[in-house]
Amino acid sequence: MAVTELSETNQYLTFKLEDEVFALDIGKVREVLEFNSVTKVPRTPDFMRGVINLRGSVVPVVDLRLKFGMSKTEKSVNTCIIIVEVSFDGDNTELGALADSVQEVMEMEPKSIEVAPKIGTSMKTEFIKGMGKRDDTFIIILDIDKVFSADELVMVKSAKGLMEDTEE
Repeated sequence: MAVTELSETNQYLTFKLEDEVFALDIGKVREVLEFNSVTKVPRTPDFMRGVINLRGSVVPVVDLRLKFGMSKTEKSVNTCIIIVEVSFDGDNTELGALADSVQEVMEMEPKSIEVAPKIGTSMKTEFIKGMGKRDDTFIIILDIDKVFSADELVMVKSAKGLMEDTEE
């Protein structure tokens, strides 16, 4: 494989939500943690499960299953929190995303990724970067920067700020 071909191959962290396989660009993933306890923050949306203390920093934790209209993530031996960096308006925010299980880091060449399907005009799919495929399984590649709206990110950041203020 030529050097130019190598640089065009992208690495993704794959994980499961219910029976679906999703992927995140490995460059956006900071680490994967066991799902222990999460401190609930009052008056936040259902998908916002709370916050965790990550080496002295408050990190909001969101339930991607709830965000995507699935049932609430239940704690199991495989449940984990994927710490990701979300960029919005030139600002970076770390947040934790609950996943049923993490699968693997895999490489997908850009030519093997199809564009996100258009599903009518009422359903927003701009947070889907594309669709990959491994064997007979489709992998939904997420653009984590577009999963949450500006209002949702403001709410997540304010919940984080609220918890940081109570720790002082």
